[in-house]
Amino acid sequence: MNTLKIKINSFLVFCLVLVSANCFAQQGNVTINQDKNISTLLSLKKELNKDDKASDRYKIQIYNGNRAGATSAQKEFHSIYGDWHSKIVFDTPNFKIWAGNFRTRLEADRALKRIKRNFPSAFIFKPKSKKNS
Repeated sequence: MNTLKIKINSFLVFCLVLVSANCFAQQGNVTINQDKNISTLLSLKKELNKDDKASDRYKIQIYNGNRAGATSAQKEFHSIYGDWHSKIVFDTPNFKIWAGNFRTRLEADRALKRIKRNFPSAFIFKPKSKKNS
């Protein structure tokens, strides 16, 4: 008799768990209302971000001088700040090291604060567009 009670109680607990699981299940639909132009704007933004050489970006000049000094400064820069890209630019008669490609002045200012510890003559600028020159 005792085993029959245990089986009945176990069956009732199982049924209770099964019924309660179905009672708390939820279903619903999500509707997103957005302007149709958002997808167009997102694709336009992606295209603009692909252009790394955009003239509206800020750069930091860390060196201005001869070729040997530029090469040495670039190696030193990469050993300290490997996360920022730098390049050597020749502007007659000097070689310059330009670092970064910052979208905002604030972003460039934060980077300059770090860079000035090792390159005190560094400064922020926006390269002139070649279309206008």
